[in-house]
Amino acid sequence: MDERLVSGETIPQEDDAESTLRPRTLREFIGQSQLKENLEVFIKAARQRKDALDHVLLYGPPGLGKTTLAHIIAEEMRVQLYCTSGPALERAGDMAAVLTNIEPYGVLFVDEIHRMPRVVEEILYPALEDYYLDIMIGKGTGARSLRIDLPPFTLIGATTRAGLISMPLRDRFGIILRVDYYPVEDLHQIVLRAATLLKMELSDDGALEIARRARGTPRIANRLLRRIRDFAEVSGFRSVTLDLVKKSLERLEVDEAGLDKVDRILLETIICKFQGGPVGLETLAAAAREESGTVEDVYEPYLLQKGYLQRTPRGRVATPLAYAHLGIPYPQERKINQQRLFTEDD
Repeated sequence: MDERLVSGETIPQEDDAESTLRPRTLREFIGQSQLKENLEVFIKAARQRKDALDHVLLYGPPGLGKTTLAHIIAEEMRVQLYCTSGPALERAGDMAAVLTNIEPYGVLFVDEIHRMPRVVEEILYPALEDYYLDIMIGKGTGARSLRIDLPPFTLIGATTRAGLISMPLRDRFGIILRVDYYPVEDLHQIVLRAATLLKMELSDDGALEIARRARGTPRIANRLLRRIRDFAEVSGFRSVTLDLVKKSLERLEVDEAGLDKVDRILLETIICKFQGGPVGLETLAAAAREESGTVEDVYEPYLLQKGYLQRTPRGRVATPLAYAHLGIPYPQERKINQQRLFTEDD
């Protein structure tokens, strides 16, 4: 069994398909065609040169496959993968300990890299450019600098908030890739593949219904699939039909647009408590009893993409589409006020 270094510790890698639906190679990876084609070229070129792949930054909403792509890159490069996260690297010594354990041409994956402390980030600069570390030993007049040479390696950083990464660090990534939401067609194939791995008898139209309600996110699609499997098994159904999928999703409170209970609470809060907005993020989060970071990073992107929510300099505003989805009449005076709002903003 393979051993992988994770946050300075080795843990066994699980190969059971039941424990993970993660693809292992670019050929198995469904969707993100342009990204995948470019990545294939970069990997092939690095292997032909017998060199380390340039440092890679993967950014985009959560659940779209950034961690999966990091595993795939290491697999395609045929090198060891080392995993950690930004919050886990509290001191410069933590980063030094990880880097000095990397094998030549290995891949270091740092999840949530935007949360890495600045003191750790600064020690990383020479490591990324020239493969060495400068560490200060001692304090005061007796302090001295120790240089540690490192083997060539590849840093893969993943973030949901690329804007929080400092420019000096961002500029040291030679490959910057945005992972975007998946179309329904790709999610349909992902659900069918996952059902096969889970040994489920899932109808094609049932898989398509899951894909439609998965918010463009493979992680959500796989989560819904697992929960539908639970309903099917407990109810004694051997095969999962479209009717069973719809009933299960209704019990999970996921509607036909893919909005869940929290999405609807946020929209209802804006409409019913704040007359459709504008309302500030902190106020909205407090009224909906959610963390502001969760609202901004998890729920808002999809609501914005689907046109249920708009951001203005004054705050969040519910759109006529949100009113229609919730079955709430859109008042005529609201339409006039909204037109005036955007005219003033412009």
